[in-house]
Amino acid sequence: MTPPAKSCAACGRRIEWRKKWERDWDQVRYCSAACRRRGVSEQDRVLETAILDLLAQRGAGKTICPSDAARAVGTDDTWRELMEPARRAARRLVDAGDVEITQGGHVVDPSTANGPIRIREA
Repeated sequence: MTPPAKSCAACGRRIEWRKKWERDWDQVRYCSAACRRRGVSEQDRVLETAILDLLAQRGAGKTICPSDAARAVGTDDTWRELMEPARRAARRLVDAGDVEITQGGHVVDPSTANGPIRIREA
């Protein structure tokens, strides 16, 4: 019986069990070497807080775009660079059970969502 999948600590994507990790599955935290190097920075935590704050301001049932959080944290010149970190922050919050990621009004798997997404409170 294979153990259940878990989420990457850095990007929030699903990590599927692999035979080569059989003895070390409990220690596996990252989906890739890039995520292991990147880890979770202070800026990532600030983006998570920004997402939760923006959702609280909008009210129940309302959504935000990851760009809203990126703009709240970055400047006019740097917010675009924060788009992927904002999406990663949203995926980590999904794993924590705080938010849901939607496309077209339907909840989607954050590991496989491509294109524009919206974030709402869980």
